[in-house]
Amino acid sequence: MIRINLLGSPKPKGKKSIGLSMPSMDFGNLGGPIIQVTAVLLLAGAINGGYWYQLDREHKAIEVDTRKAEQKNRELADIKVKYLEMKRQADAYQKRVDVIDQLRKDQIGPVALLEMIANTVNGTEAVWLNSMQDQGANIAIDGTALSSDAVANLITNLQKTGYFRNIEIKETSQDDSIKDMQAFQFTLTCERANKT
Repeated sequence: MIRINLLGSPKPKGKKSIGLSMPSMDFGNLGGPIIQVTAVLLLAGAINGGYWYQLDREHKAIEVDTRKAEQKNRELADIKVKYLEMKRQADAYQKRVDVIDQLRKDQIGPVALLEMIANTVNGTEAVWLNSMQDQGANIAIDGTALSSDAVANLITNLQKTGYFRNIEIKETSQDDSIKDMQAFQFTLTCERANKT
């Protein structure tokens, strides 16, 4: 039974007290210390159980997210392998195309050079070619001309093509093997302006 004393402490018999006392509450004996310890343990167990339940839910959510991420990673790894294989094939194809283009360029280059020099020599009077050597950046031309003016005209016509940068006469000499007329043997070196 619970008793509440709202008046304060009990009045002693025979003495009169004029002061006020504070009210107090008496709950009595709540079942002793075993019940109180059990109640505290049950409360702590309930809090601990709730916290464990929350952690368990988070753990399961993380496991689900991990499984999804691993599945996505496997899918992306498969895509990466396919991409790398396609890239390797594209690179190999591009190399083949580059080789074919270079072969075509190399095939056309000498033909274009010969055609340009042939047209230039044909456009210059009294000049014949004996040989021509492609030395990479330079071209060496050996020929015969009926006059030194014809050699000068050939040099001017070669410069007009725009294919050569520097054209120099290495040597020129009169050809004594031709008795009926005057003839000159000449050697020119021409530096390419841009190699095609």
